Amino acid sequence: MIEAHAPAPPGAPPSWRGPARLPVRPDTGRFLVLACVFVCAACGLVYELELVALASYLMGDSVTQASVVLSVMVFAMGIGSLAAKRLRRFAAAGFGALEATLALVGGCSAMALYAVFAWTGAWGGLWANGPRVLLVAFSLAIGLLIGAEVPLLMELIQRIRRQDAGGAVADLFAADYVGALVGGLAFPFLLLPFLGQLTSSLLTGAVNVVAGAALVLGLFRRDLTCRARCLLLVANVTVLGVLATAAVLVDDFERASQQAVYGDDVRVAVRTGVQEIVLTGGAGGRPLDLYLDGRLRVGGREERRYHEALVHPAMNGPHARVLILGGGDGLAAREALAHPGVRRVDVVDLDPGLVRLARTDPALSGLNGHAYRDPRVHVTAADAFQWLREASAATYDVVVADLPDPGITASTKLYSQEFFGLARRALTPGGRLVVHAGPVATRPRVFWTVEATLRAAGLRTAPYRVDGRATGFTAGPDRTTDVTRAPRDWGFVLAAAARPPLLLDPHARPLRTLTQAALTADARAAEVTRVTGERASTLVHPRY
Repeated sequence: MIEAHAPAPPGAPPSWRGPARLPVRPDTGRFLVLACVFVCAACGLVYELELVALASYLMGDSVTQASVVLSVMVFAMGIGSLAAKRLRRFAAAGFGALEATLALVGGCSAMALYAVFAWTGAWGGLWANGPRVLLVAFSLAIGLLIGAEVPLLMELIQRIRRQDAGGAVADLFAADYVGALVGGLAFPFLLLPFLGQLTSSLLTGAVNVVAGAALVLGLFRRDLTCRARCLLLVANVTVLGVLATAAVLVDDFERASQQAVYGDDVRVAVRTGVQEIVLTGGAGGRPLDLYLDGRLRVGGREERRYHEALVHPAMNGPHARVLILGGGDGLAAREALAHPGVRRVDVVDLDPGLVRLARTDPALSGLNGHAYRDPRVHVTAADAFQWLREASAATYDVVVADLPDPGITASTKLYSQEFFGLARRALTPGGRLVVHAGPVATRPRVFWTVEATLRAAGLRTAPYRVDGRATGFTAGPDRTTDVTRAPRDWGFVLAAAARPPLLLDPHARPLRTLTQAALTADARAAEVTRVTGERASTLVHPRY
């Protein structure tokens, strides 16, 4: 095959003066370029997944966050490819500068997003949309830089040895897609569980800058002027230094940001294989607050109002065997054990780390009345949906669904018609199912969708609500530091084969916050908000 090269334009840089002058054989050079493509593609996909994961953690609704990140990034990649056409004359220098910038932006993106969330209040005032705006900005910037890589790499690989355009594209895309596969698998199985979100993004940036610098300053150094080599070397060393410094300080940053988000009395902060658990207070007279993935799950000032309202209406009737889905904190089990005649309580929670903390932490175990020491309580670490599929029929007198809010994407299947159908199958004749269905006042459509879904599963319902006084428990995706925007109530639906009466068990110990008169009034208050025409939510057509 005869190689032909267009004459270089007058004053053109060395990259247009014929074949590249490499320190290695052409075949080795092509292999090194493709290896760099592989590494850069892996880093690029890790940046994307980091943004999706952190945005879902900070803002909830993982479907929306993934859609925003991926759509903006793909659009930006197209723009970046077009813009890179002007840099082809300076392919080596342009690619070196591009990778240094991408490593800095992508490597620091997670830390910057979390900093905005922690120190600007995130959900109220002027910066209410701060994390969302920054998410779009980072998606746009990273997409532009990733899109600009391909034209420059195409130019570099063609300068090593000319081949037909189709063959060159096939080689580049093969390396790119394989790299993306490796990055996509490394993030959830290696980087996230072992390093966490912040350190893994910083490490990815470091790998990115080293790969780009090695290719340009090692393989294509003769295409650069002395000044360009010096500038690129200084830029890459600077970026690497910034990333390394951030990695050294990441633990201090996490502690400071946790204090900014949760207050100064963070007592426990652990990341299990399922979620991040943070406990604040619980000592020195401070109420205990439990946060799961940044959302206040238990507020010590008001948790008893929530758990008494959740459990006790369902316990009026036979209640020898009780199933609690979720509730790994042990607080729902505490309320169930208050009823005489309870012989067994099964708790099914996805996160064994939360159950372990509820057993061993003095404040949390004290709050749940040391429920896990009771021999009647049995715990299974499992997904509630899968567990119900394998459970025996007609086993439980009471099923309590103490689950995350249906507005959180990961919980949507636990509020589906299929899930409620499985729960109904687990009930004995005359058994009752109670479901936490989110706030009524602020999200009535979601609440009445849950109620409609229960009816579609063949159950009769009795909806009710309890005033939360906006001071404590704020379950759901709308975690906020602005009390005026916090959910003001909690909605529940009691369900059974025949319409269940909303009555309290007269044989239970006296309740601290809930009375029969208040329960009746709460049912009337919930009925006033009824939204008609809502359709059932299913696995294939979620409606939350």
